[in-house]
Amino acid sequence: MAFFSGEYESKIDAKGRLVLPSRIKSNLPESNASTIVITKGFEPCLVIYSLLEWNKILSKISGLSDFNDEQRNLKRNLISRSTEAELDSIGRFLVPKKMIEYARLEGDVTILGVGNKVEIWNPKLYDEVQIKESGELSKLAEKYLNN
Repeated sequence: MAFFSGEYESKIDAKGRLVLPSRIKSNLPESNASTIVITKGFEPCLVIYSLLEWNKILSKISGLSDFNDEQRNLKRNLISRSTEAELDSIGRFLVPKKMIEYARLEGDVTILGVGNKVEIWNPKLYDEVQIKESGELSKLAEKYLNN
């Protein structure tokens, strides 16, 4: 399993191209390393998965029933929010226009390694959602990680 961490600054150009930081690119699995999957996040950001990791998620999604309204709707929405992209030799890829609009990306972007995935944020939107006080972070860690 690929593991991504860290916070990086990058830029998306006028054509919608973005370069993955070399540290992120180097952590992609060897097989299919030139193909990534981009999805719209639950917050206004984009999420990148390696093809291997996305196939694990897709397996769960595909197991949902087409005969249940709620499951069918979830399946439709999760799969339609994703697309494959090819990385060129320098780790650059094209972000679809609708995804750029969804995440409100323009110019500077913040790229986060978040375990099995990578998030791409408009820096101003990321600043609004990140935990800024160590006391709040400590309370959440105690609540969910202190067994």
